[in-house]
Amino acid sequence: MTIQEFLQGDRFALLAGVELLEVGNGYARARMEIKPMHLNGGGVCQGGAIFTLADLAFAAATNSHARLTFSITSNINFFKSESHGFLYAKAREVFNHKRLANCEVQITNEAGELIATFNGTGYRKDTALPFEAIE
Repeated sequence: MTIQEFLQGDRFALLAGVELLEVGNGYARARMEIKPMHLNGGGVCQGGAIFTLADLAFAAATNSHARLTFSITSNINFFKSESHGFLYAKAREVFNHKRLANCEVQITNEAGELIATFNGTGYRKDTALPFEAIE
């Protein structure tokens, strides 16, 4: 099993249309095409949809070490709205410890403009995951 296959178990992100594009050691990229189901009452991509995109990238980056890591806190800041096209999330772990991980995620549009930033802290359990750690 690969980490990509493992994260197919995140059915909410899968149903929201989030695709995992790339995973490395403490790094991940994901994308989501904005569809009508993602729009809020104002006609722009709903914040929860953007959060879901960032959260899956966070999950891939922090679980890339093959130890089950769950988010214990996360924060998102929105800067620009979008109503169509693709959004991209690039996650980079900035702190990697036996028990704690911290990850910063930048969400951009197709033009590379910053849409939002996400910061999450994860707690690592002793549970080994069914794939090899990414080096």
